[in-house]
Formats: sequence, structure tokens, C-alpha cells
Amino acid sequence: MTKIQGERIYLRQHEMRDKDAVLAGANEPVGAKLTGTHGTFTMSQIEGYIERNQTEEDRYAWVICLDDDTVVGEVVINEVDRDNRSASIRIALFDSQYFGKGYGTEAMSLAVDYGFKHGDLHRIELGVYAFNPRAIHVYEKVGFKLEGTRRETLLWEGEYHDEYIMSILETDWQK
Repeated sequence: MTKIQGERIYLRQHEMRDKDAVLAGANEPVGAKLTGTHGTFTMSQIEGYIERNQTEEDRYAWVICLDDDTVVGEVVINEVDRDNRSASIRIALFDSQYFGKGYGTEAMSLAVDYGFKHGDLHRIELGVYAFNPRAIHVYEKVGFKLEGTRRETLLWEGEYHDEYIMSILETDWQK
């Protein structure tokens, strides 16, 4: 996979030199809640994760970089089902200082475009928790449509939260 250049960011494959940024992002408390991640990760787990992202064929995984090569997050198309031309997508920005700058919107657009144009996908789906309206807005802006609600799927600090399932089809993608 080559570098995917956007206007303000670019996507590139994970490399071992990214392990500190990925570890910090994976263990960042705000991001953990937004992704429903209970627990923390070790450097060894992150190294294994980066290796899998470089070799497994059921995913397309990138770090999100600023023009100075600062890693600000990641976007991953995973669970690729080649028979049905479908997959899931997830994104994480590694620090709240990168929120609200359009990096997530641009990264999602670049990844979705890649999935449809180069990954031979027809459908890409995601899950997002109801308490994350900023992400829901980003997904709608990219073109994802709400399909339904999985009720009370996340237990966080003693409270249950719903998860919305959203998808985009290649016929919805006009870029």
C-alpha cells in the first residue's frame, strides 16, 4: 500500500517507528471511552498489532499523519469479507488536541475512497456510541447512513450506552 495523500493529512501503512504513538493513543482515556475499550495495552501487544496490520489480508490499516509526519491517529478497514464485498471501518485520533480540526473527516473519506476504488468493496459499516455526536456528524458528513441501534451494548462506569450501526455503499459514494 502506498501513501494516500489528502489535503491536510495523509495515510500510510503502520511502521514499527509508530509504536510509541499507537501505544499512547490506545491507552488514552478519552479515546478509550469513545471506542468502548476497557483495559490497557502493552508495547508487546502494540508491536504485534502493527505486524498484523502489515501482513494480514483481511484489512487495510493506516496511521493518519500530518505533513510533518506527526502521527495523529489511525483508520482501519477490517473484517473484509471478499465474498460479499463488505467490511467494517474504525478510526481513532490519538489525542484530543487533534479533535475538531477535520483530520478525522478527511481520513475517513480517504479510507472509504480507497475501500471502494481499490479494495473492491460494496459496503462499509461502523458502530458508534450514542454519546459521541461529534463522530456521528463526521460519519454523516462522509456519507454514512444510520441503519439501526444496538441497545445498551456498552457498560461504561456503571451506565449502559446504545451503539448506532451506520453504513455507506459504493453507490452512495460520489467522490
